[in-house]
Amino acid sequence: MLVVADLVQAMQEIAPPELAADWDNVGLLLGDPADAVQRVMTCLTVTPASAAEAVDAGAQLIVSHHPVLFRPTKRISTATAEGRTVLPLLRAGVAVYSPHTAFDDAAGGINDVLAAKLGLMQVAPLRATPATQPCKIVVFVPDADLGRVSDALFVAGAGRIGQYRECSFRLAGTGTFFGSDATNPSVGQKGQREEVKEWRLEAICPEAMVDVAVAAMRQAHSYEEPAYDVYPLRPARAVVGAGRSGLLAQPATLAKFADQVKQALAANCMQIVGEPGRPVRRVAIACGAAGEVIGDAVRAEADVLVTGEVRFHDCLAAQAQGLALALPGHYATERCGIESLAGRLQQRFPTLEIWASRHEADPLQSR
Repeated sequence: MLVVADLVQAMQEIAPPELAADWDNVGLLLGDPADAVQRVMTCLTVTPASAAEAVDAGAQLIVSHHPVLFRPTKRISTATAEGRTVLPLLRAGVAVYSPHTAFDDAAGGINDVLAAKLGLMQVAPLRATPATQPCKIVVFVPDADLGRVSDALFVAGAGRIGQYRECSFRLAGTGTFFGSDATNPSVGQKGQREEVKEWRLEAICPEAMVDVAVAAMRQAHSYEEPAYDVYPLRPARAVVGAGRSGLLAQPATLAKFADQVKQALAANCMQIVGEPGRPVRRVAIACGAAGEVIGDAVRAEADVLVTGEVRFHDCLAAQAQGLALALPGHYATERCGIESLAGRLQQRFPTLEIWASRHEADPLQSR
């Protein structure tokens, strides 16, 4: 039987929470991790309509790109739109997980989906993020402790390599110790040198999680003073970051490119900033509302930035710096990622029924 925690684990691998912006609210925002799951709905935003769809369809979990509880909330009642959205989910026992900005820039996340839909080549992060400092924890454990200590390290965040988890290396050997009169060894006797069959257990761990992982290891270990080492490793080259940049297979005019974007994303409308006849080849992408990456797009020598929406003064700033904008709308730049996510989760959990909201629609309509 699959439970909410299994889907949470999958989402944390698809969209690692550490990629989220510091102002964001990501993770399991509503529900019990131990609840059973049979049906899952993905959506861009939890609204009264999408909440009703999930409840009527018997979903136990909604994966909503935008957080259902984003700002501090003092009350949840039918007197507010937020309350009218959340209360039916609470009554029906529907959990809500939000990946938001962690999913925007994750490998295979929304910006990568956009790049693929637009047929970009040589895709790279628009604003590279320095790689997380990796470390390796090495601990020596007796055979009886091996499983318990390994599990403690994995639960604490060690042992992740790419899309794999619970990764470790074990090597059998012999350890020695001589305990003073003040010791109380769990193996052998104090006051004499002991030789013990032990395992060398190694696991990769992000530097930010080392203290928690070591504390968990010590708690699971039977020795009074476990022998362990923490080695800093060379960071990998930055492969993640905000937005994406890539090349069109063939140059196009801004007007023609805008038409291609509108068709690829099934957008209701399209706005552009720049001369319609100007040629574009290098494309910058940032889903949602991303006026803050205009400077990054200029530094990347992009001809055009595709994003959902920007403020009026950001349009002027882009225009002044010679950067064209293609604006198909917030919904259009993110809905495709939610549809892709439903497919990825369905592939991973074939026994579940998983779908992208069938009733969700762009609130902005062209006239």
